[in-house]
Amino acid sequence: MSEPDLMRALRDRIDALDEQIVGLLNARAACALEIGEIKRQVGMAIYQPNREKAVLDHVRGVNPGPLDGDAIARLFERIIDEARRLERVVQLAEQAPRPAPDTKD
Repeated sequence: MSEPDLMRALRDRIDALDEQIVGLLNARAACALEIGEIKRQVGMAIYQPNREKAVLDHVRGVNPGPLDGDAIARLFERIIDEARRLERVVQLAEQAPRPAPDTKD
């Protein structure tokens, strides 16, 4: 395979992997939203530092490389930040006053 063909094939593979990553990130976010709803119902804070540490420790531990542990941790810190932001948006929407129903007769 020529270098341009190999590069095209590798880029196609990256595109396919990116599509899988997007799907997985959205599936993870959906789980985080469900957890956020449970937290809201029981009055638990969104930010749980012990859980965040456990997640970062876990992903470092299962990381085979070539990304090093610090790189994986930075990526997951960002993923966790976005999940927490999403939880806050949903909680704020739940707390927003709702308009009175339209009673046109």
